[in-house]
Amino acid sequence: MDNISYRTIWISDLHLGSTQCQADVLLDFLKHNDSEKLYLVGDIIDFWALSKKMYWPRDHNTVIQKVLRKARHGTQIIYVPGNHDDNVRDYNNYVFGDIVVKNMDVHTTSQGKQFLVVHGDEYDTIAQYHQWIAKLGSAGYDFLLWTNRILRVIRRWLGIQSHFSLAAFVKFKVKNIVQFISEYESSIVSTLRDKGLDGVICGHIHHAEIKQLEGFLYVNTGDFVESCTAIVEHFNGELELVHWLKQEESVLIAQKPLETNVHD
Repeated sequence: MDNISYRTIWISDLHLGSTQCQADVLLDFLKHNDSEKLYLVGDIIDFWALSKKMYWPRDHNTVIQKVLRKARHGTQIIYVPGNHDDNVRDYNNYVFGDIVVKNMDVHTTSQGKQFLVVHGDEYDTIAQYHQWIAKLGSAGYDFLLWTNRILRVIRRWLGIQSHFSLAAFVKFKVKNIVQFISEYESSIVSTLRDKGLDGVICGHIHHAEIKQLEGFLYVNTGDFVESCTAIVEHFNGELELVHWLKQEESVLIAQKPLETNVHD
């Protein structure tokens, strides 16, 4: 498969340093997709997980090397830290190995649309004011992902290829979690009215989506622990949500591009 080129790529919630990171799929994505600009939208390195157990396999190191190689070869890389790597926020506007750290950024598409790029935990009241609850929820989520990993091995052994996620299934069966996601999305969008922006591109809740909300475009990158998704900008300014499967196992599954004409 030839490499696919985009104007911009956004990925988030890689959780390197965690056993939940699907580094093999992530490496495959980085191998087959190039861009002029690459946003790392938070929770890239999971310092919460590393503080409990040192886990850093070779393929996690290879991910870092691959990203640094892209930067050396001319890709503009912007690292927007999240809550699991919030210590990186102390280095706002610093440059490390050709990678720029920005706590938030405004991206302008080729259509002239402006998007706030932020991890998103800033708009999550639990993450901001009740961190112990957030860490408890993170532990429960990790257990679901661990269970899902076992199910994924069984599905592969049976020759079943699917995007079924136990964590996602539970998320959308529990009413309070569905309400939390809705409130999170609304909280972010409500801040945009004062900024004169066309939309927001964020991560944090591991739920990839492109949709209109109250006249703005809400875009969530998803993650590489569960759904293995990214947001890409084509050279004509269209945004697309991409679900990635390793190329030797299956074919790329992508959602139809969505125009970013928000409120012309």
